[in-house]
Amino acid sequence: MKRFYPLFFLLISVFAFSQVDEKKLDDLIQNTLKTFDVPGMSVGIIKDGKLIYAKGFGVASLTTKKPMDENTLVGIASNSKGFTVTALAMLADEGKLNWDDKVSKYIPEFKMYDAYPSQEVTIKDLVTHRAGLGLGAGDLMFFPEGGPFTVEDIINKVKYLKPTYSFRDGMEYNNIMFIVAGEVIHRVSGMEWADFIEQKIMKPVGMTSSFGSYNRAKNVTNKIDAHAPINGKAVQVPHDWNETANAAGGIMSNIKDMTTWADFLMNGFTTKDGKKLVSDKQIQQIWEIQRPISVALKNPYDTHFYGYGMGWFLSDVKGHFQVQHTGGLIGTVTQFTLIPDMKLGIVVLTNQQSGAAFNTITNTIKDSYLGLKDRNWLKTYSDRMQNYNAKIEKGKQEVFAKSAAFAKTDLEPKDSQFVGTYKDKWFGDVEIKKEGNIYRFLPKNSPHLVGTLLPYSENTFIVKLDNQSYDADEFIIFNFDENGNATSAKIKPLSDVTDFSFDFQDLDLQKVK
Repeated sequence: MKRFYPLFFLLISVFAFSQVDEKKLDDLIQNTLKTFDVPGMSVGIIKDGKLIYAKGFGVASLTTKKPMDENTLVGIASNSKGFTVTALAMLADEGKLNWDDKVSKYIPEFKMYDAYPSQEVTIKDLVTHRAGLGLGAGDLMFFPEGGPFTVEDIINKVKYLKPTYSFRDGMEYNNIMFIVAGEVIHRVSGMEWADFIEQKIMKPVGMTSSFGSYNRAKNVTNKIDAHAPINGKAVQVPHDWNETANAAGGIMSNIKDMTTWADFLMNGFTTKDGKKLVSDKQIQQIWEIQRPISVALKNPYDTHFYGYGMGWFLSDVKGHFQVQHTGGLIGTVTQFTLIPDMKLGIVVLTNQQSGAAFNTITNTIKDSYLGLKDRNWLKTYSDRMQNYNAKIEKGKQEVFAKSAAFAKTDLEPKDSQFVGTYKDKWFGDVEIKKEGNIYRFLPKNSPHLVGTLLPYSENTFIVKLDNQSYDADEFIIFNFDENGNATSAKIKPLSDVTDFSFDFQDLDLQKVK
């Protein structure tokens, strides 16, 4: 589900004295906000059980101008997955489930596209991204928000999602399986996922300001608004989250609570009053690579291994074990990093969708504690993003220029050839409708993905979305029969910048009328 110049120098004394030079870190964060057009950011560092740094910068909202601080709530998105896995581990310790239990034991109606994995998918498969589904497959059932699908609907529609690799023979990041894992927690514990997270984890850990879902935080005033770049400038956009996907990314939290969470994890999943919520046996499995991921031979941290455990990305950095995850929603991204043997935790929460911003901060802080000289991550990521954005913009301009040129020909299909209703087995109906002199793309179950069709070639249109903050325009390619009438259509993103949760490529639209 969901982009410089050095004005600072973070002293190596950070490594020696376990504290940051606040002024220079403050300056770095301020310049990072400016460089990547991020309205607000909060940053926390916990070291040896002590909160070294906890501050907010910029504004929580461009509309209200309310300052961002360490207590401002942010949707942590996929950093919620670590909570889902912790909940499962607690249930395993209680003897209520095992990681190798078949999902069908708890959700009998659960089925996948093929018969074999339908019976063999385990709880561990759900939380390790190895069940065979492609990157973000099925995310359009909850992303963007506003659709009608319930958790039960999603579970019943998994069987229509075609795998992209053999069962347990690869890894592609997937949210849908975590939604299924959340339902396992519900059926085993008898509690709603958000209730379990709040009562069984957040409360004993001491996360007093956090919520298991966005809707539960609606009455809180100190929280961010989301922001996304449109035409090169960050603007406020609606906060986007669907409650059906809470187990994959629904938590709202802040720096104060997330550093408390970091301390809990690094202290053996033990609360401040000495209560161990998860056994060492379970921790070993959670923080053990279940699916390896290739890593470049030359990389900034001399990393030799990288992979996914259960709910966490795991690697080595300069000889130290690192536990990390990121999270992204429309208009916000977050990063959570632990180096357990150093008792170091770094948390960065933002209200814009620039991963370059959180990487700049995390890497600079991490380098300081690792004893590395200043590597000017601000300039590195700024240069990289300028080059990337220029390439993306050039590609878009070329596509729309081709569309404008083709529109001047008489080769565009006639409306009688392709206007009508198309159905995908898991996504539902999409209507292609003529309104005046334009054609409209109208998905029944995703009201925010409406757009206008622009001719591109004899069988292809661009769908230019009404909501340009998504940056998710797409191609729709029609298949015509021998009489020149459309029988089906496929969709794919127009640009590489489109978030993987817009999994248009997984749709198989068949014309029904």
